[in-house]
Amino acid sequence: MALLNIETCLKRALNMLEKSSAPAGVEILSYKRNRGVAVLKLDDNRFLVRERGYNDEEFRSDYSDLARRLKSIFKREFPRSRKLRLYRLAGPEEINRPRKKL
Repeated sequence: MALLNIETCLKRALNMLEKSSAPAGVEILSYKRNRGVAVLKLDDNRFLVRERGYNDEEFRSDYSDLARRLKSIFKREFPRSRKLRLYRLAGPEEINRPRKKL
């Protein structure tokens, strides 16, 4: 997918997650693709979030808590970024798929 403004990226990611089915998700990467966040939908209300970059963490979250947590991750992982890349994931095997580096 193309580059998105950081303000609209969170809204678009949450919208895509809400409409997707259980094993699908989204991956949000920096412009250089060296830092990112992957969110997988486990069931209707549970999500698996993998942060890769300054911090390498993995945690589970509810939908009600997801927006707040993603916002804090964006501030930590993308402090000076204005544009982010948003990819749709079909399943958990696509998270570690190598992407083109700039």
